[in-house]
Amino acid sequence: MAAERRGRRPAPLRGAAAIARETTFAVAGLPVGLIALAVLVAPWANRYAMHLGKEELLALVVASVALVLLLRAPLTAMQRSRCWSLLGLDIPKAAAEPGAPWLYRAGRSLRSDVTWRQLAYHLAVSPVMAALGLATLAAWAGGAGFTAWGAQLAGRNAYRFVSSTPEHASDFGKSGLFALAAGLVMLVIAPFLARATTRLDLRAASALLGPSRSQELELRVETLSESRAGVVDAADAERRRIERDLHDGAQQRLVSLAMNLGIARENLTDLPDDARQVIIEAHEEAKEALAELRTLVRGLHPAVLEDRGLDAALSGIAARAPLPVRLSVEVSARAAPTVEAVAYFVVSECLANIARHSQASAAEIDVRRDDGTLHIRVLDDGVGGADPARGTGLASLAQRAASVDGTLWLDSPPGGPTVVRVELPCVL
Repeated sequence: MAAERRGRRPAPLRGAAAIARETTFAVAGLPVGLIALAVLVAPWANRYAMHLGKEELLALVVASVALVLLLRAPLTAMQRSRCWSLLGLDIPKAAAEPGAPWLYRAGRSLRSDVTWRQLAYHLAVSPVMAALGLATLAAWAGGAGFTAWGAQLAGRNAYRFVSSTPEHASDFGKSGLFALAAGLVMLVIAPFLARATTRLDLRAASALLGPSRSQELELRVETLSESRAGVVDAADAERRRIERDLHDGAQQRLVSLAMNLGIARENLTDLPDDARQVIIEAHEEAKEALAELRTLVRGLHPAVLEDRGLDAALSGIAARAPLPVRLSVEVSARAAPTVEAVAYFVVSECLANIARHSQASAAEIDVRRDDGTLHIRVLDDGVGGADPARGTGLASLAQRAASVDGTLWLDSPPGGPTVVRVELPCVL
């Protein structure tokens, strides 16, 4: 529910529904506001009632503030609930430290600006909003009462005017007009007073009852990180699905086609030369298509990575590389599937860049897991001078690593060697 409410703002209010909702919101703040108002007024009332001195008054004021401080959490929850249930405004709850001792959390709370902003709302804003809520309620009730009274007096005036005692009609007429005018004025003022109270209360509540600006930014970063991780996981899952579909569907059909063409090529030796040439060309094309499809499937998501892990998948890359590759993998436990996929593609792209651009005679790959981080180091003895700005795929590698909160460093002086270091968190 909190995730769904996060970021919600009040819907536009118009017409009679707006007036009703704003009046309800203003009046609904009375109970909490009157509690704070009573706490503030109590020390001064006791001073005059019991003739207390300055020291005793100060002690009562401190006790009242301490009481509001103790009631801060439930009072804040009530105000947040009022904003959400009546106007659809979600005021996020300030971050807490679950599992910490109560005394430690209390000490942290007293040092937090969130606590003192909420205390300022309950001691300063809430009583003022309660007074405005009472004024709004009085305007509606008084307006309705005076209007009804004025209408009643006007009716009596009309009755006396047509009755046998018209000399008393003028008194009822003046009183009725005055009451009716007063009631109508109060009914006109009441909606504006309710709207002003609502807007002031919403602004104050949004500024004082919610998390601080820094906490809001942290919450937004956390939300974006969660959504980004979800997108990355969904993309990786989709790649695995496409890989399975191609492997179990199109690839198997191409294998069957290539086998049938191969059988025809070997057995149908009595066909005309033109027909045999067509079969031979079709057989070769089927084998090339099958090789391309296998490369495509490995590029999407190699099945060996999911089945046997990073060590076996990287061993396959190293074995297919066009230059000698020394591979060292020390991974005590498997990382998250998305992290393993990123590590695999980073190493694969690095080896492809080495083969195309570095003029290297050998390469080294070291992969190890340490303190919840997957460390990858790819080194080659080529000519160096690698630059992400020259379109060698290094920029995309950095972006791929950053998709799982990883980092990439490049050290490639002219003349070599080139070293690519990547660090990936093992758990998203």
